[in-house]
Order: sequence, then structure tokens, then C-alpha cells
Amino acid sequence: MNSASQVSGLVGAWIASGLLKPEIIVKFAEACMDWPYVWGAVGAECTPDKRRYYMGRSSIGEKDKANIQKACPVLNGSQTACNGCKWFPHNQRVLINDCQGFVKNAFSRIGITLRGGGCTSMWNDNSNWTQKGKLADMPRDKVCLVFINEGEKMSHVGIYCGNGRVIHCSHYVREGACPDKAWGWSHYAIPAGLYGDAPIEMPTLRKGSSGEYVTLLQTKLIQRGYDLNPYGADGKYGNKTVEAVKAFQRDNGLAVDGICGKNTWNCILSGGTTLYTVTIQHVSLGVANNIITQYGGTMKKEGD
Repeated sequence: MNSASQVSGLVGAWIASGLLKPEIIVKFAEACMDWPYVWGAVGAECTPDKRRYYMGRSSIGEKDKANIQKACPVLNGSQTACNGCKWFPHNQRVLINDCQGFVKNAFSRIGITLRGGGCTSMWNDNSNWTQKGKLADMPRDKVCLVFINEGEKMSHVGIYCGNGRVIHCSHYVREGACPDKAWGWSHYAIPAGLYGDAPIEMPTLRKGSSGEYVTLLQTKLIQRGYDLNPYGADGKYGNKTVEAVKAFQRDNGLAVDGICGKNTWNCILSGGTTLYTVTIQHVSLGVANNIITQYGGTMKKEGD
């Protein structure tokens, strides 16, 4: 099972490699396989305290509350700590979601916000979709969302991955078939912004930012020799990352502000610019100025 930090690193690599949004959605869903279900959660870290928080919400039913407690070794009393729990792989956290939280978390990774507090309100908000309808009319070769309709409400949602596959969060993130008589998938919807040739827009990052885009930035900085020890690519934009970004900006002739915006992203994703120091002896000031005008750079006189 992948940890949350591993998945964030994978998402960053997929974005950097130029994968299209539907491909990233499928890969993300596959990478999250076996992550746990918690009613009401949308991509929160799986900890006993966070599970207690969702158990304590006034809108939760007794059955869902009991399931949250039963699934956690600390809360059910079988362990005193998370070590050894299947949802604490390699002593790293995974994320908890319910069904609609899982799809919201997935699409947020590619910059798409799905509105609505539950499956029904998500379905009813037409600003979420470019196309929706009954399952019989679903384009079977497109990534989209599939829903289960129960009377006047949508009771469950999953990610249709094409080729008759659906990945959804029920007890845990799992793969199934679509159509499937046992689950009764009945409707589909294509999220707005999922298709088209436009690349994923890289967000502006600054101190306090976190997530897979920060992990991607940090990974690129480390690859280019910028020091991020002792934290490494931890997905948290702290002082060490600010200083590394400033150093990268300084080395590549960018505005030095420690903020990773459009110009810094373009430079670091394209490989950056390699700058050299060249010493030219015994030239006049006029010749030196002509060289700088033609090639760029700065001048330092001997003795400065």
C-alpha cells in the first residue's frame, strides 16, 4: 500500500511528465488502492485523533460511527499505537475518505473542484459537469464518475476508469466492474475541465504551501543540487524550501522572492538555465560593455 507522501510524489512526477488529466485520475485511483473509508472525510490523514473527530460529528449515524472505531486498532483497543496497522505502511500515513471525498480528493490533484457536500448535491450541481445522464448513455472509453441512484438521491459515487473498470471507496478503496448488477451503477457524469488539450496549471507556491506540487518542486530542486536537508521532498514549503527557491532564482536570472510562480515553474520544469562565470583579462570598458549587451550578465572589475 502506498503512503500519502508516496502518492503525492507520484502525482508530481505524472504532472511533470505531461500526462493528461484523465490518465492522472486513473493512476491516482490505482495508487490509492486499499486506503480506508471514513464517513465524511475528504483526504484527511488517517490518525486515531482524526477518526475520533469524524466519529464526533453530529451528522454521523451510529453504524458509521461504530465502523470507524472498529476499523482502527487504537480505537478498538487491540493496539496502543499505529505501528503495525495495515493503514500505517512503512510508518507513514495514508488518507481517509468517504466515497464522495475520494473523488473530490482525486480531482483536486488536477485542479478540478467538485462542489457539493455529498453525492446528491454533487450530482445536482450542474456547474460540476460538461455531460451527465443514465449509465446506458455513458461513453465507455472515457474516464468519468459513476453514481448509484436510490430513489430521490445518489447514494454512492466512483471513478470509471474505462474498459469496464471502476475504482471507488467503500470500506476501503477498491476496484470493481461497471456495469455491475451487485452495485447497481445507474448514472454517469463527466467533470468540467477533465478533457481538452490545456496542460495542468501549476499553482503559485509560497511559504506555508503543502501537497504534491510542493513535493514536485522540492524534487526538482534536489535533482539540480539545491540543499533541502534534513527535510528533503516532504511536501511542506518551509524556510529551507524558500532559501532553495531563492538560490535557484538567483542562479537563473529570475526575480528573487522565494515564491514559485509561473516563471520559476517554467524554468525549473524545463531544466533551468546554467550560468557560468567567465573571466576576460585586459579588455577595455567599452569592449566589456559590448559583451554584456550582446550576451547578458554582469561585470566585476579586478579588485572589487
